Order: sequence, then structure tokens, then C-alpha cells
Amino acid sequence: MKRIIGVGNALVDVIVQVDDEDILKRFNLKKGGMEMVDAPTKRIIHTAISNMKQNVASGGSTSNTMHGLAHLGAPVGYIGKISKDAMGDFFEKDLIHSKINPHLVYSDIDTGIATTFITKDAERTFATYLGAASELTPDDIDESVLDHYDLMHIEGYLIYNHELILRLCKLAKKHGLQISMDMASYNLMDEHRDFMFELLENYVDIVFGNELEAKALTETDEEESLEILSRYCPVSVVKLGAKGSIVKVNGHKAIIQAVPSECVDTNGLGDIYASGFLFGLMNNYPITETGWLASFLAARLSETVGAKLSDEQWEQINNELFKR
Repeated sequence: MKRIIGVGNALVDVIVQVDDEDILKRFNLKKGGMEMVDAPTKRIIHTAISNMKQNVASGGSTSNTMHGLAHLGAPVGYIGKISKDAMGDFFEKDLIHSKINPHLVYSDIDTGIATTFITKDAERTFATYLGAASELTPDDIDESVLDHYDLMHIEGYLIYNHELILRLCKLAKKHGLQISMDMASYNLMDEHRDFMFELLENYVDIVFGNELEAKALTETDEEESLEILSRYCPVSVVKLGAKGSIVKVNGHKAIIQAVPSECVDTNGLGDIYASGFLFGLMNNYPITETGWLASFLAARLSETVGAKLSDEQWEQINNELFKR
């Protein structure tokens, strides 16, 4: 089985379900969006939510994808930057528990935290403190690690650091790795359009984007977006939410239907979709089966709160998959 290394912002997710939007207004958080906050604001927010019920889990887009892959049985590793604090210790132990090989570097500033507010309509709003994650630099990348992997998966949230992304891509190609990239955010695709096309043209083999992200990058509709992306990448995926997804693999287009679910939270759906899709791709599944697995995992995750499934849920899912 091919081995996958993920690189991303190492964050701890603190998930809070709220009855109304008052706390969002209090901290000027745009509902459904993601706001970057500094350390003092992070502390104020966590004081305000200290008496609310919270779920805590390791997070970050790539970390979520690696967790999904590991629970499917894929050999995976993870590169990220944390602090030697309580949250950093929690993050590292969670990787190890999930059988993800940690290739972590350390910072003197706090481990990053993504505080997620979930309103009753299942919409998620993020207040993200990057902390140590923001200090991941090209010099932190130990290229000898890459000899143990076949594919590198990179989250689009790193795209603001052009030097780091280019270093990762060049090292991956030097060591013979394929590169997979998730667009991550429509505003990042809009702000870094030229650089993203440079990456697609010269380095990226597999690209994931949702409808908004693809439209922001290509400035056209989802169907034409897929055609444009496929001119650069052998494997291109545009996710359409409840409408499923459209994919093009080596020139062959497929329409993937969504798997029905009772959605209570959209957090992490794109990340676990990538887990299923990469697993199918790396194991040479037919494209329809690959797409179904990706959609199936996203559907199951949508029925729970948080960006990852529990060990018990994974046991049930793997039993179900085994019977297929």
C-alpha cells in the first residue's frame, strides 16, 4: 500500500455548540467564516466559553485527512509545528493513538487552537489562533523523511507562505512523491490565484476544491472549473455538497452522487472526503468506487459533531466496508 505524508497547520480543535449567535457578534465573528485571532483574543474567547460544554480534538485540515486515512488502514505520517505545552502534548498523543507517524517540530509560542462555534443550523464559525503552526518554515522540513513516503498531501491554508509551499513541492518532486493539495478556502484561492496556478502547473498531481473554492480560483462555474483544473492536474475534484461531486481522472469524467445523511455539522467533511478519495486512488479502486468511499465517509461524519469520527464509529464503518 502506498504511503502518504501530510503537511499542515497543527491545531487543536475546541468545538462549542451555541444556542444563538450572540457570542459570534460579541467577538465580531462572521457566521460561517473563519477569523484569525491573536493570543490575547484567544484567551478572552476561552474565558468566555469556559463554562460551556466543549469537545476537544486534534485538528487542522491535513491532520483530519491523515486521521481518516490511518483509520482506513493506510500508512501515514504528519509534519507540523506545535509547542511543548498541554495542547501540543494532546496533539502529539492523538497522532500516535491513531497510528500516524509524527514528524513534528517545536516552537516556543503556544500550540495553535481552532475554536469552532456550531449554531443550531449546523453552520460552523471559526476563531483560529495559529500560534506555533504559523512558524513552520522551509528550514523545518527534514527531507530525509520523504524517502519513506509516496505521496504528499498539503492543505491550502499554508498557501500564504509561498516559500514554504515551494520548498515542500520541490522536495516532494526531488524524492519522487506525487503531490495532492486541498484548496481549503475560497478567499485564499482568490487572494493567491496566480501562485495557485503556478503550483498546479508545475507540481500538483491531485487537487481538491469545493464549489466556492473552484469558482474563486477559475472565475467560472463548477463544470468549467473542473475542465480548467484537469488541464493542469491528472486528478481533479470539485465537491458540490449535497449535490455530490464531479471528478476527472486522466481525462475521464465521473459524476459522484452524495450519500444521504442527516447532517448536524459540516465541520471536516472536505477533509474526510479527501481521506476516502486518496485511499481509493492509492489502492487503484475504480473511480466510481473511489468517489463513493469519499462521499460515504463525508456522509457518516456529517451525522456527528466535530471534524473527526470516534474510534467506535470507525470500527462500525470498517465493518460495514468489509461486508461490501
